[in-house]
Amino acid sequence: MRIGVLGSGLMGKETARDLAASEDVTYVGLADIDINRAKSVCDQLQSPKIKAYEVNASDEKELAAYMRHFDVIINALFYSFNEIVAKTAIEVGVCSVDLGGHIGHMTDKVLALDEEARAAGVTLIPDLGVAPGMINILSGYGASKLDQVKSIKLFVGGIPVKPEQPIEYNHVFSMEGVFDHYTDPSLIIRNGIRQEIPSLSEVEKIHFEKFGPLEAFHTSGGTSTLPLSFPDVETLEYKTIRYPGHAEKFKLLVDLNLTRNDYHVNVDGRLVRPRDVLLKVLDPIVELGDKDDAVLLRVIVSGEKEGTSVSYEYEMTTYKDRETNVTAMARATANTISVVAQMIASGTLSKKGVYPPERIVPGEQYIKEMSKRGVQIIESERIEKPASV
Repeated sequence: MRIGVLGSGLMGKETARDLAASEDVTYVGLADIDINRAKSVCDQLQSPKIKAYEVNASDEKELAAYMRHFDVIINALFYSFNEIVAKTAIEVGVCSVDLGGHIGHMTDKVLALDEEARAAGVTLIPDLGVAPGMINILSGYGASKLDQVKSIKLFVGGIPVKPEQPIEYNHVFSMEGVFDHYTDPSLIIRNGIRQEIPSLSEVEKIHFEKFGPLEAFHTSGGTSTLPLSFPDVETLEYKTIRYPGHAEKFKLLVDLNLTRNDYHVNVDGRLVRPRDVLLKVLDPIVELGDKDDAVLLRVIVSGEKEGTSVSYEYEMTTYKDRETNVTAMARATANTISVVAQMIASGTLSKKGVYPPERIVPGEQYIKEMSKRGVQIIESERIEKPASV
């Protein structure tokens, strides 16, 4: 199978690493607008399977010419490219997957291409990172084992193994994205009603083995496409995991308007956005650098099975790979999108159209493939009590 990657940043690099290590993958393209950056990554990975390409993803002709070389395209670019890549995939008749991006309803724009994708005979799957991505696949897997799904509760966090003051957090993506997740409202389903509640709210204690006390709180974007796939559940909630006190500290910054995109102040006759200043101040503080990170995940899917109340729980704790110096977040994210892309290329996923991960990716096979890559997802079943008649 021939698989092309768009973007040679951290996620693109680690995705290419996994593809090159996969026996059934015969050829990997790694494209970037800067050919030297792509070549540098290829040199680091040292695999004869990988070839660097220079591609401007904003240019539809260049993009199409590149994509025609492959069976599947993995879009590891910034979310703003997701729509053009999806449309070009349909145009050239190549399947594609992306890492998601609910800002500006980008994933909705990709999902809206379903009929066109079916007509072109291609498979498109957006939102294939960790959250969204892994949590969607596991939610769908748990739901498939139930006769009726009543509740989906999601907990995910990328945190430093050794937290440092003042906020005990180090980012692996952009702080811009973190600000958006903390500032925008969170979409949940409660008592069967879709509603928005403030992010950073309803803080609760949560425990993971080998970690001290942790907290979880609502953040935006986490429920992804799940409200569309499971509109009739009584409960759907997504919470972010951090060390205790983190939510309170950031809530103060939000309340002071320091994270808002649309807020400016006049400083000596110049309009300044406090958010820009805060980002610059935080940069050296939150940079992960050579520190070890961990990704914690818990998905709880509850409902009825043969007249009994049953819950399926999926839990993962993944650490940075010291040998390759690959962060935990990169391992979990890049391996997820690589595994699913290979499922499409091999014919395991043969449905045509645009599908969110929870509606197409086989959970059992996904868990096995992630385990081969050192990302262990543990499933447990809890039978609660006979369902009321």
